[in-house]
Amino acid sequence: MNVVMRTTLPSAALSETVQRVVREVDAGVPVVRLRNMDSVFAESIRRPRLLAQLLGAFAGLALLLAAIGTYGVLSYMVTERRREIGIRLALGAAPSHVLTQIVQQGLHVIALGVAMGLAGALVVNRLMASLLFGVQPTDLVTMVVVVATIVAVALVASWLPAWRASRLDPNVVLRNE
Repeated sequence: MNVVMRTTLPSAALSETVQRVVREVDAGVPVVRLRNMDSVFAESIRRPRLLAQLLGAFAGLALLLAAIGTYGVLSYMVTERRREIGIRLALGAAPSHVLTQIVQQGLHVIALGVAMGLAGALVVNRLMASLLFGVQPTDLVTMVVVVATIVAVALVASWLPAWRASRLDPNVVLRNE
């Protein structure tokens, strides 16, 4: 049996009084685990909170891996195309044009990944519905925020190799190649 009391006093101050009253009513009934409602609530949501924290940690790790992967692929592409970029810069291409072109190439890959991710999310939305609390799996605001975050991180990851490529010295590149 559980008994709930509303009081402004702490549970430790009421412990003896509650035990005395229970003994007066029935001496064979023990009083076990006298706690406040905050601790009962915290215990009841402990497992869902742990699952949410794990899911958040894995989502952050996935975002970090996506950023590292995007950076690595574009950095490799820039390294392979150093000669071409050097020739373009030597022939008068603006560094901003080189930067824009490389970021656009990164955005194409990002757009493909976002489209595939949204399609996958919509396919498994029934499974996701059991993991979400207070949010629908097809919640538009949530999807927009997630997509915007992914695109922002990927833009930064694309911008770094593009910035390095736009700062290449054509003389050095062409001399080394």
